[in-house]
Amino acid sequence: MTAVQDILSALNLDQLAEQLGTSPEEAKQAAEAAVPALIGGLQANAADPAGAASITEALSQHASGLIDGGVDLNQVDVADGERITSHIFGSNQEAVVNQLGGLGGGAGLIGKLLPMLAPVVMSFLASKFGGGAQAQAQDSSQGGGISDMLGGLLGGGSGSGGGGIMDAIGGLFGSGSQGQSGGAGGGIMDALGGLLGGGRR
Repeated sequence: MTAVQDILSALNLDQLAEQLGTSPEEAKQAAEAAVPALIGGLQANAADPAGAASITEALSQHASGLIDGGVDLNQVDVADGERITSHIFGSNQEAVVNQLGGLGGGAGLIGKLLPMLAPVVMSFLASKFGGGAQAQAQDSSQGGGISDMLGGLLGGGSGSGGGGIMDAIGGLFGSGSQGQSGGAGGGIMDALGGLLGGGRR
């Protein structure tokens, strides 16, 4: 399983759909676009040493409990999620929302969804990185660190059916794989283009 699949499997789609005011199918489709965008935005920002330090500090403020045993969206702090998405996407946030909305569900749905899922993503990453995040982030100036850790989560399981989540994100990280994947994954890649990495560092 990739990190994205792990996060999606922890969500209660019926509860998510109810809070979004849509169908479980639409909620699932929107989440499948939003979760990679959030992790991808973090990974792009973490390529900058100051961004990596900022993400490490944010991870220290988020416990893994939100995702352990499945997510109860009633426990999600949406105001915190709004701050997280603002930090991830910066001035590109509106453009990211509009582009993801064009893939399905509309910008209004994506705009509501990102702040719901951002704390969930941070909780998942906190559970994966734990106390090692600080040490890993210190290596970011050498081109590794937390950026590589996030990239590894996105690339996990790339040998399975659809080519893994890196095919879905493709050229978002300058990997040179633009245009090599099709379907919904390629759509996410093509839609977001170079918008990721615009967050505050």
